[in-house]
Amino acid sequence: MERYSQFRDKGTAIAPFLPVPAPPSSFIWTPVYLTLFCIRAPFVTFFSVLYFLVLEWISVGSTLRYGVLWLMLGIPGVWWVDLQVDGVKRGQLSSARNNLPAPGTIIASSFTSPLDPLYLAGIFQPIFTRSYPHTRLVERITLFRAILLAFSPPVISPPPTAKLQSLKQLTDENPGKIVCVFPETTTTNGRGILPLSPCLLGAGGTTKMYPVNLRYTPQDVTTPVPGGYLSWLWGLLSKPTHQMRVRIASRVYNSTSLDSPERRPTSSQNKGLRTGYNTNIFDHPDFRNEGNGKLGLGPGAVGDGVHGDTGYADGDVSAEEQKVLDRVAEDLARLGRVKRVGLGVEEKIQFLKIWGSRKR
Repeated sequence: MERYSQFRDKGTAIAPFLPVPAPPSSFIWTPVYLTLFCIRAPFVTFFSVLYFLVLEWISVGSTLRYGVLWLMLGIPGVWWVDLQVDGVKRGQLSSARNNLPAPGTIIASSFTSPLDPLYLAGIFQPIFTRSYPHTRLVERITLFRAILLAFSPPVISPPPTAKLQSLKQLTDENPGKIVCVFPETTTTNGRGILPLSPCLLGAGGTTKMYPVNLRYTPQDVTTPVPGGYLSWLWGLLSKPTHQMRVRIASRVYNSTSLDSPERRPTSSQNKGLRTGYNTNIFDHPDFRNEGNGKLGLGPGAVGDGVHGDTGYADGDVSAEEQKVLDRVAEDLARLGRVKRVGLGVEEKIQFLKIWGSRKR
């Protein structure tokens, strides 16, 4: 592993991109693992086809959707989920509605495994998004694409065909839904938290954001390296059980106070447009799709020298804005009992080049 030493964080020596090997087992258990795989695989395939090709495209009751999603988790052996919420004692989750994500809020989740979006869908039925390292806009995706994203290589910029929008726009258009973001933008092995995308800064100042960390035992169901569909399925379906540890932090706001919404402007302040950190740039009519302003910087539009691919003048993250990203990252690290690392998407791309050439 000496060749991968450059991809260890200098401050913590954590290597967030290295795959976690499966725990050692005796060959005596091989027939048991093979039997479990053969029994589970047809059921998982059936319910996956039922959900992604049928239920996701027709109007059916939420109970049926939840039931199928939980069967897709339960059949592989994800039977025990340890869920804890900040500020809520064990056994009192039923009375903790104010501490849990609700419609109109945002989930900022860690991203280590295809099971992450599957579990979040089985609990919250959110709108999934894809975030990118250097833009405040996100791309709305389906649950199936979110699962495939865990097997996909990281990218620096969104493709030209991506339909991007801010989190504020997405929450305003869907007030009855939760929005889920994976701000690390790519998967890790769960042993560190990568620098977060500035997409969280596109949320409204009064919108609650809940950091959520998910961990697994054993950890070999994580997918820090792209591909490996069949080996991952074998590891998932052949093991008797998988334990999931879910932690939800207290709400955070995209506001200078972090723990409370931004203050509304007074009547005297309403006479003019506010500018600066607490103002969302998309509130300006010239930045809306339907606006006829001269700027013409709605999502998908080509700006005038300001990141035309995204239609948003991202600019640098200010010190006040960085506090929001740091707070979310610190919560994710605390919940997962891990540390933040300085390695990001660019380093993972370089790591994958070396990883892919190891057998050449």
